Amino acid sequence: MTHAIYLSLGSNLGDRLANLDGAVSRLVPGVEHIIPSPVYETMPWGYSDQPDFLNQCLAADTSLAPLDLLALCKDIEATMGRKETFRFGPRLIDLDILFYDNIILETPTLTIPHPRITERPFILIPLADIAPELIHPVLHKTIQQLRLGMDSSSVTLYRPDQAKLEP
Repeated sequence: MTHAIYLSLGSNLGDRLANLDGAVSRLVPGVEHIIPSPVYETMPWGYSDQPDFLNQCLAADTSLAPLDLLALCKDIEATMGRKETFRFGPRLIDLDILFYDNIILETPTLTIPHPRITERPFILIPLADIAPELIHPVLHKTIQQLRLGMDSSSVTLYRPDQAKLEP
């Protein structure tokens, strides 16, 4: 049986775009039918004295149970070289489970839906690109409705060709 999942990815160290691509490629075969959002460049959240992030969301399918999916995400982070620093600190790669079907789950290691989705434009903006009609199972609002009232000034569409032209 497959389950519809939504993930968030972020990187602000090293080759940020390659880090996102590397994480996506490592999700297979546990995660299939991946539909990526556009990539966004975002100002740091929670701790501002660090490089800007690249963020992306994915829609996909998995046959993994929620805690097994979490283990896969943590394994990818470790394999890619993520080092634990401090809360909201810089990171080579970060993978978060946003939604898993319509389940509501709270364990010591995993909460679904992700508890801070509504506070984070770097999640809601790319998620709205790929799943605007997805309904948050706790708030009973679509992703697009949640995104509408959000300040998006810290999130811009990433265009690597334009970034090279900047002085």
